[in-house]
Amino acid sequence: MKLTVILLLFSAVVSAQVKMSGAYQELPDPKPVQQKSWNELKPGVYVSFASTDIRYEKRNAPSIFPLQTKWQTKAWKGEKVHTQFLVWTTRNLEQLSFEWSKLEDEKGHTIPVKNISANFVRYVMADGLNNGGGGCGIQAGHDSSLVEDIIDPVRSLSVAKNTTRPVWLSVKVPACAVKGIYKGYVKIREGGGANTYILHYTVKVLNHILPAPEHWKFHLDLWQNPYSVSRVYGVKPWSKQHFDLMRPYMKMLANAGQKSITATLIYDPWNSQTYDIYGSMIKWTKNKNGSWTYDYSVFDKWVTFMMSLGIDKFINCYSMIPWNLKFYYYDETLKKDTAIIAKPGTPEYNEHWRPMLSDFANHLKKKGWFKKTTIAMDERPLEDMQKAIALIKSADKDFKISLAGNYHPEIEKDLVDYSVASNQVIDSGAIISRKRAGLNTTYYTCCTEGNPNTFTFSAPAESVWLGWHVAYKGYDGYLRWAYNCWTKDPLRDTRFGSWSSGDAYLVYPGLRSSIRFERLIEGIQDCEKINILKADFIKRNQQGKLRELENILSGFDIGGLRNKNAAEIVRVSQNRLNGL
Repeated sequence: MKLTVILLLFSAVVSAQVKMSGAYQELPDPKPVQQKSWNELKPGVYVSFASTDIRYEKRNAPSIFPLQTKWQTKAWKGEKVHTQFLVWTTRNLEQLSFEWSKLEDEKGHTIPVKNISANFVRYVMADGLNNGGGGCGIQAGHDSSLVEDIIDPVRSLSVAKNTTRPVWLSVKVPACAVKGIYKGYVKIREGGGANTYILHYTVKVLNHILPAPEHWKFHLDLWQNPYSVSRVYGVKPWSKQHFDLMRPYMKMLANAGQKSITATLIYDPWNSQTYDIYGSMIKWTKNKNGSWTYDYSVFDKWVTFMMSLGIDKFINCYSMIPWNLKFYYYDETLKKDTAIIAKPGTPEYNEHWRPMLSDFANHLKKKGWFKKTTIAMDERPLEDMQKAIALIKSADKDFKISLAGNYHPEIEKDLVDYSVASNQVIDSGAIISRKRAGLNTTYYTCCTEGNPNTFTFSAPAESVWLGWHVAYKGYDGYLRWAYNCWTKDPLRDTRFGSWSSGDAYLVYPGLRSSIRFERLIEGIQDCEKINILKADFIKRNQQGKLRELENILSGFDIGGLRNKNAAEIVRVSQNRLNGL
């Protein structure tokens, strides 16, 4: 009987994953086709490598002449590299698919087929590309565009006539690869293979090793939303099915170098700013005698689950200062859920939080998690933070505290994990001092930053640029508020409320990555490479190379994006870095 139940649960999870990973129809392009771009072509099918810095339009023929049938790149051992190629056609193509070879050097060393993938890039609705670079508070009726972003691992796809279909080619170089020049190809097959097109490419593996993601020093903090997964797949929150469905998504995140677990102390800490409202991972109960009981069972399951995947540096618990200052709990006397509204520093606020903090500290110590846990807030005023910090320390002086928001030198020493907005000025000496004290300092972007950013209409190279900015400023890493806060129709429309499109998520249902996510990882890898080289140059006292590295990084001040685009800066800097 037990085996039957397990098999049924497994079948349900597989069925849910298959349902979300199956075929679907993209939304129609709201903009008219430029028929001239197709009329100027000779009838037929065109295949060419293309730039990863450009989001090519589905409705128009790209201007790539002559066709680029070869691609070459350089990579460290252990690094993942990628490019894209395009297929555009003047006739309907049925069941387009791919086949690729292993990569091999002249001595017979190989990069196996399993380390290579070629996946279709799908189009999704986004805000207009000319809306001023993004923002918060976007008004209804703003322009819309169909943009390429979703990396879809379906085996085949039809391509309609007079449309363009991008394909993402990715190579994960094994850490044990031998230095050398590796060559391979990818075949593009139409239908049963009567028509085949072939592209050749070369990966030059350099004699440097990039550690595995779990050993990256880059502190990546993308906030997770387990409630989105339960809604999209239609499963009960915190059931076995729910955890089984979340596992590959959170493993994908761990493989990007994620360091922090996003946990919630209360219901709706962000005042319903997401399509799926965050619930509380702790059940608060006010007993008839006025005492409190706290049920940590969901919190414990979530933290244990995430740690099992290697995400275990911080458990960031939100929030003692929610945006609506509303705190929900179950009242035994009233026999219902109720809430209070209380400002930090008031008697009502202190009476509500002090017993919980003391009980929570004891629970964390029993679990062995106290030193990893932070009481976390985001974008809160200095005065409120000071009052909350005082209360937290009064409950347990060793509690750790985290903030994502503006830079406040008055409290920065109280914050073990501090993420400042990208437009904030923080002295390099303060960052160095915090690093020496073992304190974590990152930066973040959100809807207020037009660029650089990770919106679905953002220039793809801006995602890479973010990692280089970490190296330039000396930060420990980067924070983004949403890894998977999916919209109502996340595979087709990334717009939500008044935020810029794509602000709420970086990956898609059906275990689909995105151009934005893959290029963010590219920037993180670059930052790791920079820090490895810098440490080696210091060890060898190679002052000339240190100066050259510093010169390369000087182009990653945010102000520099006013005069140059991110793609130009990143491309030149990556070439110079590989030259070192």
